[in-house]
Amino acid sequence: MRARLRGAGYAVRSGLPGPGDLVAVWGASPTAWRGTAIAARRGARVVRIEDAFLRSIRPGRAGAPPLGVLIDHAGAHFDPTQTSDLETLLATHPLDDTALLDRARDGMARLRAAELSKYSGFDPEAPLPDPGYVLVIDQTAGDAAVRASRGDRNSFLEMLFEAREAHPGARIVIKTHPESQQGYRAGHFRETDLGPGIWFCDAPVSPWQLLEGAIAVHAFSSQMGFEAILAGHRPVIHGQPFYTGWGLTEDRAPVDRRQRQLTRAQIFATAMILYPHWHDPHMDRACDFERALDSFEAETRAWREDRAGWVACGMRLWKRRHLQRGFGTARAVRFVDPPERAANLATRQGRRLMLWGDRAAPRGAVRVEDGFLRSRGLGAALVPPASLGLDDLGLHYDPSHESRMERLIAASEGLSDADRRRAERLVTRLRAAGLSKYNLAGAPLPDLPAGHRILVPGQVEDDASIRLGAGPVRSNLALLEAVRAANPDAVILYKPHPDIEAGLRPGAVPDPLRHADAVLARVDALEALGAVDEVWTMTSGIGFEALLRGRPVTCLGTPFYAGWGLTRDLGPPCPRRRARPDLMGLAHAALIGWPRYFDPLTGRPCPPELVLDRLSAGITAHRPGLRALAKLQGAFASAAPLWRR
Repeated sequence: MRARLRGAGYAVRSGLPGPGDLVAVWGASPTAWRGTAIAARRGARVVRIEDAFLRSIRPGRAGAPPLGVLIDHAGAHFDPTQTSDLETLLATHPLDDTALLDRARDGMARLRAAELSKYSGFDPEAPLPDPGYVLVIDQTAGDAAVRASRGDRNSFLEMLFEAREAHPGARIVIKTHPESQQGYRAGHFRETDLGPGIWFCDAPVSPWQLLEGAIAVHAFSSQMGFEAILAGHRPVIHGQPFYTGWGLTEDRAPVDRRQRQLTRAQIFATAMILYPHWHDPHMDRACDFERALDSFEAETRAWREDRAGWVACGMRLWKRRHLQRGFGTARAVRFVDPPERAANLATRQGRRLMLWGDRAAPRGAVRVEDGFLRSRGLGAALVPPASLGLDDLGLHYDPSHESRMERLIAASEGLSDADRRRAERLVTRLRAAGLSKYNLAGAPLPDLPAGHRILVPGQVEDDASIRLGAGPVRSNLALLEAVRAANPDAVILYKPHPDIEAGLRPGAVPDPLRHADAVLARVDALEALGAVDEVWTMTSGIGFEALLRGRPVTCLGTPFYAGWGLTRDLGPPCPRRRARPDLMGLAHAALIGWPRYFDPLTGRPCPPELVLDRLSAGITAHRPGLRALAKLQGAFASAAPLWRR
């Protein structure tokens, strides 16, 4: 909390206040009177601190710190007896800035798409009641927001009675508070309050999906009433929370001084962008709403995917520490070989099973591969990845089966404006920072012949992307021959793969200058792209980098980015790929939707924007001295009888 207050511009210290100092108290908590009493005696002013409206995955009583705080010098935002800073903003701010309202619309769309709420520790796949119910929202007994609106158990019973009277014959679902679901505090409703057609929803379901199935919403002062507004409802509100009185709710206890009519975008802009102080948990500093949302979305995704725990199979020893930090935030990862034993353990313990790459796997296993913004350095040199793609359908480089990546690319035709703008910002920053997958320090470009230049990136010839995704052309030599035959007058520039140059993997071409005009030995891939007019490749990721930088790409295989109308395809066709996404749709799928990212400093889940910051600053995780260990395990891994014993 000290870090969050310092980030908001407050000098935090202990001791007695002097005249003009601020005394911070937590909202209207049971101990807040101490601070207000001391402030009154010492001539100081009171400032009230509260959690922001996006808080954490689990409630604060579970020990989770808040993503942001509300700092109010006038009152508590939930107390209608005082005009808080939030209410003043809602009543007086012009709220007519186009850029601000666009940010608000993007924020609302992203919250809904990622199903984020104040507490996001719920299961989006949890079963829901059949649509067509009236939703009544409970709160915890004794909650300060309930007391401020002069509410008690009888107030909630009256709310339930009105919901029944207004919708005779309709089913009623009472949504319990997350703290009640987890046993921290009781709610207002009891089992004896349930009558025919009324039941509790105390499962960790998505509030957004629950709101979508409701025909009406009744709330007292819960934040979920605010979320009901964002979801398109006009909820009936029985208390006096901050979001009533602005023309977006049916108010049973109006606050007479609130007369302004606001739109959803305006109230969101005020409550989520202008009023809170957001905190970047990775940089440990203040940030804007979008940066906080990026972090919260990444953390929530990781928790939802990892909460059941993982059994990991086929993971080299040097990778395990990083996988544990990245995927073990909810439950420790178990590393087990061979696949049969790993699958049995996953089934017994209700865990998910992950395997590296294209190893033989039981049905339902999730495959893990490096992402496309990986590191500063090669995996073959034991540099840990800052991004990993999880695919529960197939392999992104195997066109014979649909993959999660392929499905995301196909769906990107319907990408929201918010997601499109995020992808555009990320790609713009990638280009400006000169970042690619490995970000190796390269040799300078040699003097190049004039003419129409074609970059031909070499590949590791035993790589799975060649085995599974290449066409008739399956070697670097054959690739060079094919490019020269199709372009006899072009200037062909051959760039060997870094793993081949390092002597780590097969694929060296004995005499590349027989077919190429120059060899770009150890030249950075992005510098090479800047000097050419087009790229020809089998399945290399440089083709994707080229598309991001506006270079035409010809594919002789079927990499994940081919077959969508963005490349010239001379390889085997993939008839499933009928969608025609644009470049930003492809970029969003490959750089945002598909991979998981890990902070190179801490290994914790993070958004791609943070990894971009770290790599731009030259920060990367690296564990030297493990080369012999990796080779030793590789030798054991290839000795199948040893694993079977």
